[in-house]
Amino acid sequence: MKFLILNTDYPEFLRWFYAESAALKGSTYDEQMRARNESLFGLADFCSSNLRRLGHEAQEIYANNEWMQQAWLREHRLGRATTSPWRFRWRGLMPRRDPDHSWMYEILALQIKAWRPDVVLNQAMDGISSRFIREMRPYVRLMVGQHAAPLGEGADVEGYDVIISSLPNLVERFRGQGVPAELLRLAFEPRVLDRLPKGETTAAVSFVGSLTGGHGSRIRLLDHLCAHLDIEVWGPSLNGVPDTSPIRHQYRGPAWSLKMYEVLRSSRITVNHHIDMAGPYANNMRLFEATGVGTLLVTDAKVNLGSMFEPGREVVSYRSPEDCVEVLQHFLRREKERQEIARAGQQRTLHHHTYHERMKDLVDLVHRYV
Repeated sequence: MKFLILNTDYPEFLRWFYAESAALKGSTYDEQMRARNESLFGLADFCSSNLRRLGHEAQEIYANNEWMQQAWLREHRLGRATTSPWRFRWRGLMPRRDPDHSWMYEILALQIKAWRPDVVLNQAMDGISSRFIREMRPYVRLMVGQHAAPLGEGADVEGYDVIISSLPNLVERFRGQGVPAELLRLAFEPRVLDRLPKGETTAAVSFVGSLTGGHGSRIRLLDHLCAHLDIEVWGPSLNGVPDTSPIRHQYRGPAWSLKMYEVLRSSRITVNHHIDMAGPYANNMRLFEATGVGTLLVTDAKVNLGSMFEPGREVVSYRSPEDCVEVLQHFLRREKERQEIARAGQQRTLHHHTYHERMKDLVDLVHRYV
């Protein structure tokens, strides 16, 4: 089968990525894609590379990466897509200026029509419109969406044959909207370990993640931890953090790409806390990234955590900010116990929670719907 996987990248990541290597802007599409995948940010090529290992054709597209997408257009002798950073709409008597993404859809449509995939997996449901998905249906056998983040009430999900999510509550929501939906968890890519330097731990406790309006309970947790412990906080920005928060004193900056894995690997313990909309469910990538690199994961207690890891033996959970402080202090004093749980967590992830295993699940799922 031919799989085409659609992604978008955070604008903040794209600015950082091309600032790190400005020459990439004039490189070929393949050179830019190779550099993007080697950055290890997000899912990189973890899905497509493992689908190819399973005998399928697969490739990824980063739809909002204009440098890369325009390179594809040039190399296929299709000219240059119309680019304009803004479009104007009228709201009453006043014009409103919105970002113009017409170039993105223009190129993406050409790519889908050129490749004619059996399956499109849209991992950017909040960045690629359902209207566009519906327009592409004639060129695809199966249209699959993937989403595990906030999605506005009444969001348009028409056009998909099935939607997958790592969050059980979103699976139920999509089914309630009349769209078939299935649970498919996230995972870890073992190739990451080959890129990590061997070295001693340099941080007692770390946290890596976003701190925005959708992470209110996370910010409250970190407020408490930073007031009572020495913890390194890494994330894209502090835009959601109050000026008076103790988090600001222990913030170390963004940790994009390989740096994120290095921070996790060099920590004795890393703390995880889910986004508010996850409700009672565990699902996020940090579960697998932290355990995958061999760090002790201390994560918020969730009703389904035991279906992925054995709490107390492979990971450790907490139920409140106060409980989290006690758990962290306990394991900072007990090095042997910390190492044993970290090793067990890594073994579980490397045996059961890899992208190779997840892509087997995805292929089985696709066969049921195609």
